[in-house]
Amino acid sequence: MSRRMPVEQRELLQRRLGSQWLTGRVAGTEAGDAPARVAATARRLLATQAQDFGQGVWALGVRVPGSTRRDVFAALDAGAVVRSWPMRGTLHLIDPDDLRGFLSLTARRTVAGAAARHRGLGIDTATVDRARDVATGLLHGGGRATREQFTDELQSAGLEPAGQRGMHLIWLLAHEGLICWGPLAEGGTQQALVLLDEWAPATREWSPDYAHDELLLRYVRGHGPTTLKDFCHWSKLLVSDATAALARIRDRLEEVDLGGARYLVEAGSREGATSPQQLALPGFDEFLLGYRSRQPALAAEFSGRVVPGDNGMFLPMLVSRGAIVGTWRRSITATAVTVTLDPFEPLTVAEQKGVERAVAGYAAFLELPLKLKSRDG
Repeated sequence: MSRRMPVEQRELLQRRLGSQWLTGRVAGTEAGDAPARVAATARRLLATQAQDFGQGVWALGVRVPGSTRRDVFAALDAGAVVRSWPMRGTLHLIDPDDLRGFLSLTARRTVAGAAARHRGLGIDTATVDRARDVATGLLHGGGRATREQFTDELQSAGLEPAGQRGMHLIWLLAHEGLICWGPLAEGGTQQALVLLDEWAPATREWSPDYAHDELLLRYVRGHGPTTLKDFCHWSKLLVSDATAALARIRDRLEEVDLGGARYLVEAGSREGATSPQQLALPGFDEFLLGYRSRQPALAAEFSGRVVPGDNGMFLPMLVSRGAIVGTWRRSITATAVTVTLDPFEPLTVAEQKGVERAVAGYAAFLELPLKLKSRDG
């Protein structure tokens, strides 16, 4: 099979693989055990989309060679990584201090954008005040609660959680920076809610200018080559604020020309020299969703195969030499993981072997035997 792509587009994708630590090496130059490298990877990506918890966990694991799902859980249990809504009203895995930085800039506008929905649910200021008291009383002093336990407590306090009211109250309190999803709850099937400042105390202050500068620099570091428009699309921060931040940190960035387009990279960055030829990435991965345009990583004619029905749900992706060449599905039981491959077009022999190695790496991450299938059986 022949996939023609201009050299400059291939270089762009290879450099992005490098900046996102998808090069098959130990994450950056960070030392330490696997959970520490997982935490370093979360900081590198700045925010890892994780409305699908399992896929978010793999998004970190695929970037830490030799890690397992238990290592990601250990980083969550240590408070080095939390899960919350830093931007776009979407769940991400993120360093707790970086979460505070985002919320200092995004929370007010995000919450204002949901005001009509909350009025329709009958959620007013008094309701949020009472929910805040419930959260503080339940979680203060190291308390933890599953979603069900928290909504039961809301109901006991006279706050009806049905009709998504309970989840929206959690969402609002998380945007205040009061609570977040932290350690694995008993049984290990879901995360528990904790008080953010108790669970992972703040280590720095975020002034508005510092927050804009730091988040832009870190986005470019973990996504470059990229553009200011990409950053604004990704973060939903105001273009005027991002432009001012770019002016302040211009000496810490460089511009590179790829195919006549100008891209930002961190000054001195030399990421992306080598990467695995084939990868099995999760759905919602930053390699695709971290930019305003899905091209050149995903050819337009195959977009509907990754997002069937354009319903906002992104399937896990097969990548070959930086291009998305198919999808894969997984079915996990206590004894095995079954992976079904669905390439857009027939793979070469070398690509097929590389893809099989990639999904075998996923099974190893889960510490489960692999059962491999193709879509046609």
